[in-house]
Amino acid sequence: MRTFIKYLIQPLLLIGALTVVCQLNVQAEEVVKLDRIVAIVDQTVVTEQELESRITTVTAQFKKQGTELPPEDILRKQILERLITDTLQIQYAAQTGLKVDDNQLDKTIERIAEQNQMTLTEFSEALAKDGVSMRKFRSDIRNEITIARLREREVDGRVNVSESEIDNFLTSQAANNENQDEFEISHILIRTPEEGATEDVQKAKAKVDSAVNELNTGKSFAKVSASFSDAPNALEGGNLGWKSGAQMPALFLDALKTMQIGDISPPLRSPNGFHVLKLTNKRGGNSPLVIQQTHSRHILIKLSEIMSEKEGKQKMDNIKERLDNGEKFEVLARQYSEDSTASNGGDLGWVNPGDTVPQFEKAMNELKDNQISQPIRTQFGWHIIQVIERRSQDMSKEAARLKARQEIRAKKADEAYQDWIRELRDRAFVELRLEDKF
Repeated sequence: MRTFIKYLIQPLLLIGALTVVCQLNVQAEEVVKLDRIVAIVDQTVVTEQELESRITTVTAQFKKQGTELPPEDILRKQILERLITDTLQIQYAAQTGLKVDDNQLDKTIERIAEQNQMTLTEFSEALAKDGVSMRKFRSDIRNEITIARLREREVDGRVNVSESEIDNFLTSQAANNENQDEFEISHILIRTPEEGATEDVQKAKAKVDSAVNELNTGKSFAKVSASFSDAPNALEGGNLGWKSGAQMPALFLDALKTMQIGDISPPLRSPNGFHVLKLTNKRGGNSPLVIQQTHSRHILIKLSEIMSEKEGKQKMDNIKERLDNGEKFEVLARQYSEDSTASNGGDLGWVNPGDTVPQFEKAMNELKDNQISQPIRTQFGWHIIQVIERRSQDMSKEAARLKARQEIRAKKADEAYQDWIRELRDRAFVELRLEDKF
């Protein structure tokens, strides 16, 4: 009888063991699927789960914009390349001690929630409905801030624009009226190696010809860009926004001169590769800029541990009473104002719109000439303001120089950033494993 039981139990144990092994195999397969590596980037990896998460986000953005998605395999490769460059930048930031503290991250997320007119709880619930956890959202925002600060430190902060560059820029604009026009354009780039062989150039030419053929059949520029372009903004449809003629290479400007709104250029060859442009809109950029300036002065009482809110307000009320009784503004400003303008009687000179904080500007704009305000509270403390006079001023020259500086800086910074990213990518060890799936 014992022998029978023994042999009866052994098959059951064997079946149980096989079941456990099968379950372990299934679990192992699931783990492999979840953690499958699609790229090795120096000391870290990009997993399929990260890739799928980013694809889900990008796909939702495409649908929200009404843009047709590129083929799945191309979309995956584009997004993987973006993940690789992001990973390299995050790694470099960590290696060089660049961090985003939780306090800064919390403030940024609060501001995003406010911009969407939601409380943090409502915003978290809205993210959950879209399938995004607050933890994942915080991580993504932290990475975005880190990359932005890294670019500012490594590239933007090192870009200098000299006065002679601005002079040359404006002289060039004056000599070439087309440069004063502004163009809203989208862009497809098919990159070729700097020292590419003839075969590489031919492959790139065939690729750009295929892209143009897709456009000629009526496919949207955004979809073709996402499918073919090697530019960093390919997944955003290649949109470059508004650019002045002076911001663009002569190659682009020469092509745009003969194009109408909605036109698509033939392939344009440059040392970087082949380009295709779409002209979305165009506007003139040489309108005069006339603004209303206010000549004003003020008295400031700062608040501190020594000077409380109540004491500051009381002190300012006393000053206002003395002004109402005929004492001179400039004399009281020299005596009481805690501002660098005190020695000049509180004179702020000619103030442009936007030069001061909103509360100060609002109060100043409500005053008539020579009128003195009631005490005004701002983030700096308590103010009393007097408007001396107003004028309309043509700021075209000043605005032109400021705009020129911004455009030159933007162009130099963008070129420097792309070069820096390319160098970072070339120095790194990157092994792609996405093809294993196909």
